[in-house]
Amino acid sequence: MNEQWKQAGCIAEPAPEGIDLKTEIRRMCAEKRAVIMAHYYTPADVQDAADFIGDSLALARKAAQTDADVIVMCGVHFMAETCKLLCPTKTVLCPDLNAGCSLADSCRAEDLARLKAQHPGCTVVSYVNTTAAVKALTDVVVTSGNAERVVSKLPKDAQIIFGPDYNLGNYINHATGRQMLLWQGGCHVHERFTADAIADLKASHPEAVVMAHLECRADVLALADVKGSTATMLDYATQHPDRTYIVATEAGILYEMRRRCPQTEFIPVPPASQSSPSPCNECEHMKLNTLLKLYNTLKYGWPEVTVPSDIAAAAVKPIERMLELS
Repeated sequence: MNEQWKQAGCIAEPAPEGIDLKTEIRRMCAEKRAVIMAHYYTPADVQDAADFIGDSLALARKAAQTDADVIVMCGVHFMAETCKLLCPTKTVLCPDLNAGCSLADSCRAEDLARLKAQHPGCTVVSYVNTTAAVKALTDVVVTSGNAERVVSKLPKDAQIIFGPDYNLGNYINHATGRQMLLWQGGCHVHERFTADAIADLKASHPEAVVMAHLECRADVLALADVKGSTATMLDYATQHPDRTYIVATEAGILYEMRRRCPQTEFIPVPPASQSSPSPCNECEHMKLNTLLKLYNTLKYGWPEVTVPSDIAAAAVKPIERMLELS
């Protein structure tokens, strides 16, 4: 293995001249009994090459249901870890190990352990957007789609630490009447959405339905007609394709929205920044997944994502607890 590749966390070797990457990717998938999972926020050509697209936990659960030997998780690192937790006997590959997550990175296991020690007896509820080490310190995992339902099923007198997403936790506190202690973490993409930007777009498109992910700030959610996970937004748009939508989440979701509803107008929030080389509503970590890296990952069977057995044994329990409660 090229040492520079190892240091880069991905394989940068160019493809042979004249090769059709998608054709070769499908050939290698068949040869190696591999399936490709792609998050909605990855680039369009990666989504096109995938066997399954979805949100992080749905993809991990789908991976566990397949009979494939190899899972290629095109997303960010914690998603590959979650796949490994639910598919311990399968090889899990990640096209670029540098595909991190600002939200997951905002909550380190040692810091959560310290907070738990300061609040003995608290139930720890962690968003799925966390590392395996944080999940190992957690009592129950939640997603943006089931967090309200799961938290509502916990004992009324339970003292709860919720992390790492402050905005999601704040929303759940208001929705359930809880007073959970909230970790001060956030997604750097969803934090950028502003109420002013949405109000400006709404003024130009008064008929539009505003959709916002629950990782957005409270003032943004206050303007949203549809609040929820990526799956919630996709399902709503699919059921009501005759409307116009203002969408406050990572811009990669627009590809699947437009695929499902080709006649529907979807307006991203905010528009591309004129002072930045990339739109400010895109996650640069998700965009590290490219068709060439996917090809090389399958070709070389690297980078592989593993989870230490002791952490894995503890981390899978809160996921199982979530499935029981939801």
